[in-house]
Amino acid sequence: MKLSRLMPILAICALISFSSCSSESLNEEESINLDLVVAPQAKPLELEILELINYHRITNGMNALNSNDTVKAVAYTHTDYMVEVDDVSHANFFERKQSLQNNENAQIVSENVAYGFTSAESVVNAWINSPSHRSNIEGNYTHFDISAEKNEEGDWYFTNIFIKK
Repeated sequence: MKLSRLMPILAICALISFSSCSSESLNEEESINLDLVVAPQAKPLELEILELINYHRITNGMNALNSNDTVKAVAYTHTDYMVEVDDVSHANFFERKQSLQNNENAQIVSENVAYGFTSAESVVNAWINSPSHRSNIEGNYTHFDISAEKNEEGDWYFTNIFIKK
């Protein structure tokens, strides 16, 4: 089989393998409040992701979301954790949720995570092409932010958190 025929199949496999989402509809578990860190300055890649998500929302008749430093700080702590343990996951989501409820009065919290994408367009397209991720992107939220960090091998990890105040 030609490589060009395998590429769409490989892309779908990568999308399923390297992206995930979470929302508060999951079973709640006991959690503790996260210590907030200072959010690092936004990288160009992160700004582009936020712009692409807002572009998608606006072109589909939804409100644009506002970035939020607390959301970014919480997203950063999780992305840093994923890099440290070398695993893309929603581990400790309920701690992040509770922290945002306590510090930003968030009523609703959800997140998308991903790994291995090399551009803003590729990760946003992967999320939009996944019904559960798209649901978070198109949800009834007011604020969002993103953290993108590389591991030692140069692979990107992403945490995109959405909240409604």
